[in-house]
Amino acid sequence: MILDSLKNGASYYAIAPRLQRAFEYIARTDLAALEPGRHAIDGDEIFVNIMECDLKNPEDAPLEVHDKYIDIQILLAGEAETMGWGERRACRQPRGEFDAERDILFYEDRPQTFFEVVPGQFVIFLPEDAHAPMIGRGRIKKAIVKVLR
Repeated sequence: MILDSLKNGASYYAIAPRLQRAFEYIARTDLAALEPGRHAIDGDEIFVNIMECDLKNPEDAPLEVHDKYIDIQILLAGEAETMGWGERRACRQPRGEFDAERDILFYEDRPQTFFEVVPGQFVIFLPEDAHAPMIGRGRIKKAIVKVLR
């Protein structure tokens, strides 16, 4: 997991080959102006999901993991979003089976730590990271850029 300012996105290009294209798109696009839903950047290799949602209590935000995609999550509107994090390898209580079509598996395990993301920051979740997003109070708009590993 990486938490940083959007102005430092170029520092992470080397993590995966498609991250450079993703961060270049983020830098040149007014993400807040996009309507909710999926927007293609580079087919199924890189796309962005724009969400408007109410934040939830920590107990209502399960940890999730992905196999194929790296998440770049960006808060676009709202004061702050709390997220939980844990090591995927430490998760022991899956909530059902892995959904390969949606590239997601949820866990009953609790996060090891919590942190806040504010507008102007991003967080990268790799397949090794279990994460519990959308925690807090109020309504937010966020972008989740999905980058094929």
